[in-house]
Amino acid sequence: MTRVELLRFMRAERHATVASVSPTGAAQAAVVGVVVSDDFEIFFDTLDVTRKALNLRARPRAAVVLGSVAADAKVTVQVEGAADEPRGTDLERLKELYFERFLDGPTRQAWKGLIYVRVRPTWLRLSDYAQDPPRIVELDARALEALK
Repeated sequence: MTRVELLRFMRAERHATVASVSPTGAAQAAVVGVVVSDDFEIFFDTLDVTRKALNLRARPRAAVVLGSVAADAKVTVQVEGAADEPRGTDLERLKELYFERFLDGPTRQAWKGLIYVRVRPTWLRLSDYAQDPPRIVELDARALEALK
């Protein structure tokens, strides 16, 4: 698996499901609009009062699934990683990428409580069922770093 191939798969969809853990240990998930940076960072905005924001601030680990729910969908990417709220030049770099995809993003900056979240993958699994046999690629943090 090359870096270009992986990024192409990860960037194919505009939305992803982000899972976090509640204070009681329950799994909670939400669909969000995302972009993927050249370093495989998954970036999205949300309001600071949402369950995902509260969960990720208290327990900064997330699972993310990128892939279509269409009947003919063949590829999914599952990611686990560390979540944070980037600041400074990291935030500006990621917002620029985000605003290229989501043209209404700059307008949402006026929303009360809007925050930006980044998930940096520590584990990733790509499943491509368009091939026979299916192509399954699993990468840990070290293998992902080697692709950069």
